[in-house]
Amino acid sequence: MARQTERIPLWSPAPGTRQEIVLHRYGQRGARPKAYLQASIHADETPAMMAVQHLLPHLEQADREGRIRGEIVVVPFANPIGLAQVVNETLLGRYELRGGGNFNRRWPDLTQPLAAKLEGRLTQDGAANVALVRQAVLAVLGEIQPRKELDVLRLVLSREALCADLVLDLHCDDDSLAHWFAIPQQWPATEDVAAEIGVEAVLLAEDSGGGSFDEFASLLWLRLRARFPDHPLPADTLAGTVEFRGQGDVSDELGAADGAALYRILARRGYVEDANLPPRPALRCQATDLAATDSLKAPVGGIVAYRVKPGDRVKKGDLVCEMIDPAAPPGTPRTPVFAGTDGLVLSRKYFKFLSAGAGLAKIVGTEPLPGRTGYLLED
Repeated sequence: MARQTERIPLWSPAPGTRQEIVLHRYGQRGARPKAYLQASIHADETPAMMAVQHLLPHLEQADREGRIRGEIVVVPFANPIGLAQVVNETLLGRYELRGGGNFNRRWPDLTQPLAAKLEGRLTQDGAANVALVRQAVLAVLGEIQPRKELDVLRLVLSREALCADLVLDLHCDDDSLAHWFAIPQQWPATEDVAAEIGVEAVLLAEDSGGGSFDEFASLLWLRLRARFPDHPLPADTLAGTVEFRGQGDVSDELGAADGAALYRILARRGYVEDANLPPRPALRCQATDLAATDSLKAPVGGIVAYRVKPGDRVKKGDLVCEMIDPAAPPGTPRTPVFAGTDGLVLSRKYFKFLSAGAGLAKIVGTEPLPGRTGYLLED
């Protein structure tokens, strides 16, 4: 079946304005398995959009040759609201400027409304139970009353993602190596994703505390199985976040490699028939607990002078950077910032003037750090 491109309008926030979600659907709507890929829920994540641009030609060829199996939904930019937030030629896509906060936080836990729909209806037939859950998901989403444009955006993305078998949420970091976020219950089931992308870190947390989109999708079946332990629910939405390096890592060369990796993931998982795949690359790192990653914060505001770069290895107590007060008299000591763990420097800030409390760098360690509980992400 030929690719279908859908344009789904969002609510107009003001007279004369309207945004829309564009999605490409390959294969048969409702067929199994279903893969869902979205790029740049933080709208300023250009490497993710570039990866999708290089994935789509692979899917177009497979579509023409009748090699699509199941259903593949690709959203080339998941956040048209953020894409329109440009101030003096600077794209501000991480936060909704009308007060909605971080676009990738506070996605709701639907366990309670789903449980209410499913109570007394589940049986010992696992396949029938899975079908009931997916029906209930759509019913619950259909009952949500949106109040603003952002709510409509979230509903559109949720309807496609929550009933998928595989969800790849495509992002990038500031100045960073590629990495993969997932829940521990889906590792090593998602090892192929990390290996194909060539990530340098795999960060695992059952609940990172922020209500991110990938956990919104991946935790659904886990929580329902805990709620209904006597009824089989033999399904999972395998979901995680791909961080395609840093914001400045945008080129056709990188995009071509990333798009080809995404295609191979889909092909190896049976969404595309392809008898000519190369051997799967080896995983380049071990998975670690997200709580073992040291997330350094700026103790004071000022200019950041880094002493390390992504890919470096540091020891606890090593100098990571110095904060410079540009108003201080000559000879004033800088404020040093030291590593809190042994590990890999995963990322640092792209812009080098920061306020107090801003994130400075992430260092991937192996042992959970004291105090790293609850909210494990950067806002």
